[in-house]
Amino acid sequence: MILRSKPDFRDILFAVNGSILPRILPQLAGIAVVTAVAVFAADEHPGIFAKISAIPFTLIGIALSVFMSFRNSTCYARWWDGRKFWGELIIACRSLARQLSGLDASHQRVLLHGLCGFTAGLAARLRGGDELAAIGRWFDQAALAESPNPTNAVLHELGRYSITLMHNGELGAIHYSVIEGQLTALSDVQGSCERIAHTPVPFAYSLLLHRTALIFCTTLPFALAGSLAWWTLLPVLLVAYTFFGLDALGHQLEDPFGSQPNALPLNALQRIVEREMLSMLGCKDLPEPIQPKDNMLT
Repeated sequence: MILRSKPDFRDILFAVNGSILPRILPQLAGIAVVTAVAVFAADEHPGIFAKISAIPFTLIGIALSVFMSFRNSTCYARWWDGRKFWGELIIACRSLARQLSGLDASHQRVLLHGLCGFTAGLAARLRGGDELAAIGRWFDQAALAESPNPTNAVLHELGRYSITLMHNGELGAIHYSVIEGQLTALSDVQGSCERIAHTPVPFAYSLLLHRTALIFCTTLPFALAGSLAWWTLLPVLLVAYTFFGLDALGHQLEDPFGSQPNALPLNALQRIVEREMLSMLGCKDLPEPIQPKDNMLT
């Protein structure tokens, strides 16, 4: 995720890190070439180009802008939902850790390390990483190796461990029900995140927008070249930058758990849980918070 203070005029003009421009440069270069061809053609056949009206492009541009705005709102909603779910995860971990404060230190360690393992496993799962390796830093992998969903298996093992404590008289029934409620909340968070990660925006929906934007930006120079000559480059590239940029930004936001610059900083959120769980155990040598590097937090 890109973290920047309010940009000044210089940042607006020259900022590259966090900008969508590098991603869409090939498309802009292609549109510039098409525009040059249109200008040369207008010089050779001015009569034909004088008859081309820009009015249809105005109407199409308005419709395309509304359509693109709706898609980007949908993609941003997915991104924001992902952030809310990870906020709920942090809240549930804090609440569960607080409920464990009366247990023996050894039992607290197992359960709080399990929460760290769950968080690490979920981050790896959402990004297509090695869940078992991520969980193994905190939790015994032996009980998880055969599970198709190791991250969920961590919650299952924590639930079993809590039941054992209750049966041994080390945990009251009411206290156990509260802990089970927090484990259920964590399971809900995992399911919600998996729903976002495994249900992309329908391909046909995105394809329609890609094609319409490409056709519009490719044909627009032929409507303007007759009257603007080489000045056609300016409005065409500005329109192309806007449409292609919004399209690329929406593509990044629709996958909030990916590795794109505008994806959620799962590593930093995971580190928050690790630091707080270890702090609950009385650890003094806590891992450092993950800081932005080149204005990007991962």
